[in-house]
Amino acid sequence: MSETLHLEPLSAQAFAPFGDVLEATGTPDKIINQGLCGRFHDLATMDFTQGRAGISLFSAQPRQLPLKLEMVERHPEGSQAFIPMSMHPFLVIVAEDAAGHPKNMRAFLTEPGQGVNYHKGTWHGVLTPLHAPGLFAVVDRIGPGSNLEEYWFDHPLTIDSPK
Repeated sequence: MSETLHLEPLSAQAFAPFGDVLEATGTPDKIINQGLCGRFHDLATMDFTQGRAGISLFSAQPRQLPLKLEMVERHPEGSQAFIPMSMHPFLVIVAEDAAGHPKNMRAFLTEPGQGVNYHKGTWHGVLTPLHAPGLFAVVDRIGPGSNLEEYWFDHPLTIDSPK
């Protein structure tokens, strides 16, 4: 038996329990570079138990909706930010934690130009672009020890197409 999750638009308020929405909206905090660049400053807090922040590039194959979700993962030692390098929306799947297991799954669809920063320990789906190229800048913890936990569902969940 499969549960179906309905996509929600990604907003800072709806996503706040799981992390930060990274987007350049409203008025910039500062105008820099001879008045030609708006800086949207300090949009996320990177949080690491030990280690340092590293920047990597991920190249993920696009997926299609409806999507069969078989597992989620989390990173107990550090937050993880995904910043798309194209102007295409992508899928963001998150869950609350219930004694080491995900519960109350939610699925968000980003707007073009939005990224996310998952809080340390947040259950989330794998990187899920819906369009090529699936190229993302990723800022996460580089350091000793394991920083990955996976949870495989007994029955896959289905993420439906937006209405």
